[in-house]
Amino acid sequence: MPVAIVGGLHSEARRAVVDQLLRDVPGSVALHHDLATAAQGTVQRTVRDRSRLLDTGEAPLVNDCACCALREDLVPELERLADGGGCRLAVVELWDSVEPKAMAEVVAAHGGPGLRLTAVFTAVDPALVVPCLACGDDLAEAGLAAAPGDQRTVGDTFARQLEYASVLALADTAPEAGVDPADPTAVALLDQLTPAARRIGADSGGLAAAALAGFDVAAAAARLHPACALLPQAADADGVATLVWQRRRPFHPGRLYAALEELTCAAARSRGRFWLADRPDALLSWDAAGGALCVENAGPWLAALPDAAWEMVDPARRVAAAMDWHPEHGDRGQHLAFTSPGLDEEGLRALLDSCLLDDAEYAAGPAGWRRLSPAFDELLDPVL
Repeated sequence: MPVAIVGGLHSEARRAVVDQLLRDVPGSVALHHDLATAAQGTVQRTVRDRSRLLDTGEAPLVNDCACCALREDLVPELERLADGGGCRLAVVELWDSVEPKAMAEVVAAHGGPGLRLTAVFTAVDPALVVPCLACGDDLAEAGLAAAPGDQRTVGDTFARQLEYASVLALADTAPEAGVDPADPTAVALLDQLTPAARRIGADSGGLAAAALAGFDVAAAAARLHPACALLPQAADADGVATLVWQRRRPFHPGRLYAALEELTCAAARSRGRFWLADRPDALLSWDAAGGALCVENAGPWLAALPDAAWEMVDPARRVAAAMDWHPEHGDRGQHLAFTSPGLDEEGLRALLDSCLLDDAEYAAGPAGWRRLSPAFDELLDPVL
């Protein structure tokens, strides 16, 4: 049974896309888990077709995590539909802040031979793209947290929903926002942030074919992995620009840390990979949206691994490293992409360059670099 996932923070757009799929694919059924009742200890499940509600139920929380409850309940429900034999397409409508990557991997990894993931859509109202991406509110403040300890923001959640999907399904459902659904700023943001995604109008007639086209979970994960991510390319259109900044020298940890707030707020969205002089073996990921930044250790650079360990590394990563190999630093490097309306490219480039080691610091070599201020210890080595 084909399974298509439809996610996105824009709930009205998401429902419009799901309803259109139910109309376009006869015999299709939609499953939805409403996490709004998670605070009361349950998740509400509904199953419907184009004309009526077929079933309702509750799933208990698992480990106080609404998304965990969704994972535990989703695959059995999909398998029940597949076993019934009458469902031509199962449309999984995710709740607002649930990110499609986790659910796609659950279906692919735990679904039986009767299930086949065929599409991941993110439903988008173009009128809400700019304000949503720039929103630094916590999901909890917006009533959209998926768990009591959910610390994500609206902006970074929306960015990841956009960047994972193979198809952006556009539905204009907020005319009161006063923004033209073909607003060039929103269109340019989507073009630059999601170069690999198709854009389809919810009422264009193309949703059904896209829902059955197929989806490669492993390729989608590789496309987002910090080591070989498919980052935006340099662009400038309709007031939206993308700066791609690449350098070989490591960052000075103290100067970069002091510039974090300014760099985070410099663009609506920025992401990529980087390295610090005092942590030369660690590949660090940069993920920022809506004024919030997440910096994480994404494992070692390939240059820091013994040759024998390379056979255990994903081939896509080995290819990416080989294409960008440096005789001295290997695959270590700075590769950050900043996308935003009104981007100050010149100022941003100068600020980033100022955070690199200067000539004297660089000449001290790795032994000297390790004596630099460990400014990132609090972020990367938190005390539990």
